[in-house]
Amino acid sequence: MVFEQKMLTNGDPEDEEEEAPEEEEEDEADLVDPLETIRAKCEETEHCVHYKEHLELCETRVNSKSNTTEECTEELFDFLHARDHCVSHKLFHNVK
Repeated sequence: MVFEQKMLTNGDPEDEEEEAPEEEEEDEADLVDPLETIRAKCEETEHCVHYKEHLELCETRVNSKSNTTEECTEELFDFLHARDHCVSHKLFHNVK
């Protein structure tokens, strides 16, 4: 009985361990991935906007047809290539 009272008054060590991950999660929530930030900026450049418009036109065309074998793979790859090319020039300037 005395042992049980000590456990109740001293607290459970598992409860203390649960607090630490919560603090880490709060710190991680404040972090922003520079890759995502740079990708968003690159998508707004004139070169990428051009490819994004082509991709959106293709998606609209494909979605308007009920029975088609056309896909927008080429347009998607062109857009991703243009965006990643832009990102590759800017990303490593932010890496410490």
